[in-house]
Amino acid sequence: MRIIIVIIIKTQNAVMQTLKLTRIGTSTGAIIPKEMLNRLKVEKGDSLYAIETPEGYLLTPYDPAIEEQLRAGQDFMKQYRETFKALAE
Repeated sequence: MRIIIVIIIKTQNAVMQTLKLTRIGTSTGAIIPKEMLNRLKVEKGDSLYAIETPEGYLLTPYDPAIEEQLRAGQDFMKQYRETFKALAE
């Protein structure tokens, strides 16, 4: 049985990049080219989140849990817009 893992890295303009897997101690790591790190706005020591999608894995520097919390906060503020407006006066 052969398993194929597709890694999708979301950027403004789709450009295909090849990531090389290398041994790091007893683990395996992916070498990410400098240009890709720049486009993702990450650097050594930052975290990337791998989200499984039907097309493969999406690598993103944004924590999906934080995004969900931000969306909930935005919905809350939108729902109570008039209340916040009155409180601000």
